[in-house]
Amino acid sequence: MDLHPRLTGPVVTRPDAPRIKEAAKLSKRSWRTKAGRFLVEGPQALREALVRHGELRPAPATLPSHEDSPQLVPAGAILDVWATAEAADRNEDLLDAARTAGVRIRQATAEVLGTLTDTVASQGVVAVVERLDVPLTDVVNRDARLIVVLSQVRDPGNAGTVLRVADAAGADAVVVTSSSVDLYNPKTVRSTAGSLFHVPVVTGVGLPEVAELARARGLQVLAADAHPPAHDLHAPWDTGLDMSRPTAWVFGNEAWGLPEADRAECDAAVAIPLYGRAESLNLASAASICIYESARTIHL
Repeated sequence: MDLHPRLTGPVVTRPDAPRIKEAAKLSKRSWRTKAGRFLVEGPQALREALVRHGELRPAPATLPSHEDSPQLVPAGAILDVWATAEAADRNEDLLDAARTAGVRIRQATAEVLGTLTDTVASQGVVAVVERLDVPLTDVVNRDARLIVVLSQVRDPGNAGTVLRVADAAGADAVVVTSSSVDLYNPKTVRSTAGSLFHVPVVTGVGLPEVAELARARGLQVLAADAHPPAHDLHAPWDTGLDMSRPTAWVFGNEAWGLPEADRAECDAAVAIPLYGRAESLNLASAASICIYESARTIHL
């Protein structure tokens, strides 16, 4: 197979190539946690990852290689990238962005990349990236105005969509509790559409810890919960709720919402009024409405 003029060779043609085998292990949560790395698939997500990589210090050219100790690799660093020749032809701007960020893209066959993805048809671009987690105390501080918290959220698509909404609304951070889906699940990463690289994220913490710190830093902790008693999101002042305050929104499980124990960690529950005949809203829709209600008071 001929080498694409803008990709790095030799062309990887075997799924059992050592670096491909190591990357394939990242399809499992246990290995992602152990390695501190995850897979990014598709041109759009890689574009955003490249911007983040290009902002790292030290300069990308001096970053440790894939084999080096995880403790030496900065969060968000791109460690490996593979692309097919066809994907390279379709995404010349991506190759330019990679060169600007100091990242080499190696050429691989579609068969090889198929072993790294869980989609029916691979987009022809896959990268290995260092996890992006930051400590809770870095983001829940007195400057924070809007924090989004996912507690016992199990659906990867919902988690990724809520993170994308939080990014669009200018949230200060997204916190994914230890009882929720893995933020670095490939489906979650795809669902963020690149927003994972824009918003500070915290993982592996408990809701009580988040709520306690948020209150200590001056944020109110609101549960999005339709079960009474709950404040009306569209008439909060009538029920004594001040939506202009810095807020940590807590969203629960897709099927059963927030358990009583989680709701008890919050200062108040807020319900979205339903004016039509729908029984309820799904998690991502409800979260979007609540997040933007807070964002409106922040950005006006």
